[in-house]
Amino acid sequence: MSSNEYMAAFKLGKKCYQDAVAKGENPYLPVLDNLVSDSDIAAEVPLGVIDIPLSRIVGTKTAGRTQAFAKNFMPVLTDKSEFAAKWGDLYDYQVEEGIQDPILVYEYMNQFYVQEGNKRVSVMKFLGAYSIHGDVIRMMPKKRDTPECRLYYEFLDFYEAAHTCDVWFSREGSYMRLLKLMGKEPGQEWNEDERMIFNSTYGRFVKAYEKAGLASENLNCSDAFLIYTEIFEYEVVSHQTEKEMARDIEKIREEVKLADSGNPVELVESPKEVEETRHKPPLLLNWLLAGAIDPEQLQIGFIYTKTTETSGWTYSHELGRQHLNEIYKGRLETKLYDQVDDDDRVEEAIERAIADGCNLIFTTAPQMAAQSARLALLHPQVKIYNCSVNLSYSSICTYYARMYEAKFLMGAIAAAMSKTGRLGYIADYPIYGTLANINAFALGARMIDPETKVYLEWSRTREEEAARARLEEQGVRYISGEDVITPNRASREYGLYKIMDDGSLLNYATPICHWGKFYEQIVKLICQGSDEKDVTKGKKAVNYWWGMSADVIDVICSGEFPHGTHRLIEFLKSSIRAGSFHPFDGLIYSQNGVIRCKEGQSLAPEDIVSMNWLAENVIGRLPEYTELNDEAKSLVRLQGVAGTNEGE
Repeated sequence: MSSNEYMAAFKLGKKCYQDAVAKGENPYLPVLDNLVSDSDIAAEVPLGVIDIPLSRIVGTKTAGRTQAFAKNFMPVLTDKSEFAAKWGDLYDYQVEEGIQDPILVYEYMNQFYVQEGNKRVSVMKFLGAYSIHGDVIRMMPKKRDTPECRLYYEFLDFYEAAHTCDVWFSREGSYMRLLKLMGKEPGQEWNEDERMIFNSTYGRFVKAYEKAGLASENLNCSDAFLIYTEIFEYEVVSHQTEKEMARDIEKIREEVKLADSGNPVELVESPKEVEETRHKPPLLLNWLLAGAIDPEQLQIGFIYTKTTETSGWTYSHELGRQHLNEIYKGRLETKLYDQVDDDDRVEEAIERAIADGCNLIFTTAPQMAAQSARLALLHPQVKIYNCSVNLSYSSICTYYARMYEAKFLMGAIAAAMSKTGRLGYIADYPIYGTLANINAFALGARMIDPETKVYLEWSRTREEEAARARLEEQGVRYISGEDVITPNRASREYGLYKIMDDGSLLNYATPICHWGKFYEQIVKLICQGSDEKDVTKGKKAVNYWWGMSADVIDVICSGEFPHGTHRLIEFLKSSIRAGSFHPFDGLIYSQNGVIRCKEGQSLAPEDIVSMNWLAENVIGRLPEYTELNDEAKSLVRLQGVAGTNEGE
């Protein structure tokens, strides 16, 4: 019997070999010794005997037996060889007794290379086994500032707690997001029951995923598991059967495909772009089917994490809701749901809004994105928009403001007013979007004074009260603080302000995000039937990323600085609004001396929203995760800037 099985395996190997040759690729197993040198390795760490997913075994440690196998580990030597006889004996032994002896294997970047046991791996892969026991030596790469290396070190932190190498994400920050969904803190050890439950849950998902046919499309299973868990919640998922998972995977098939694509989020930079969508021939029929509606048909729910008294962010969105009421003067109805500050309350609030008749819902914080996506799938008749950036869901639309445009102008104003070349910036959360704001401020300042330094502090740490004091100690008098005032603790530490000699504060400028105009234009697009989600639903993620050109971002200036500075700022503002000037233009270096933008070029929108570096004239660093307060930790675990979640 084994001779027949060997020939079947041989045919698989031969086909893989021929396909690789046709593509100009190496048809044999990769050899670890040829891929890395001793200078690449920081240390070798014995892990002992562990269960290794066969999908992660990709090659051999040395070149000794590599040409006996195609790159899929299937044999390519003839059935008359001694190798074929030994392979057949191993096959028979596995079928009758079961292979127990662990293979000897090296792990590098969570891929495994066999030192002893290549034929055992080949047999087990041919039989479709999920894993094999292996005595593993981990080859630790030296830390490098590359996405691959940062992702691997994220994996190592996860491995320390979970003791599993099954989960391998394709994007930085994913391990942190998974821990949040599981209710775990980074570095928190798991007990044996938690590991058993997780491994069982993930194993069932892998089988359901394969049955759904997504594995055959080469979509990353771990990425899909993260999306699935975000939408359906880990506590629920951990109790689901394989059959239930297969059913629900079908509901998120488009979400999984979207996450696996190279450009998951389409950034729509102005309402005009959305209106033009309906004139594109391929989408014309969809648009006609979407149709226009009257504002009186809309009931709009606004869901806030806090109250208007305790949060400047909530207060600014509430002003946006009131603006809608004033503009439409009773032609539509809006309702608010506040103090929605955890996952359960988000779901309850959305369900309550739907039960109250809301057919358009704005969830106003990134923390609400996963629940928004899940309930949008369950209630396809309801439009749900989430205020976030760089989150990829096709079932909802996201929206965010290009605040960095205002920050650039604020930096220019600060540098024009300061005589010392030392400016301060107090940021809140190290999440996507925040670093673009910091860097835009620094670049705006550098445009006025090339020697200006921006001293960076963070307000959402355990020592947030000391941020301004530390800046004062460094002789910094001009500071960019909070963007909006929190009503119940109003102060003058907002916008761009100066600390006077007597300790009082003088405000010079403040950035404005006019959420009312933002919401007004979204409602207008919906009523016209040209809403982007109506014509593309289920095909791509859309983010309305609007700025000065959409009249939703502005800078309000005081009259306390020279007329010439006023003229300069108005000129820059008009240029940004018209699109003739871009804050991230020209040669830009990051702190570590890397060129982030070349002369004569501009950063692409995707590079701005995913920015994970600080400009060269910024003095400071991103806070470590352990330094953050509880509120910041929650948000950072969802949208933390890649490469900063562990505080490297």
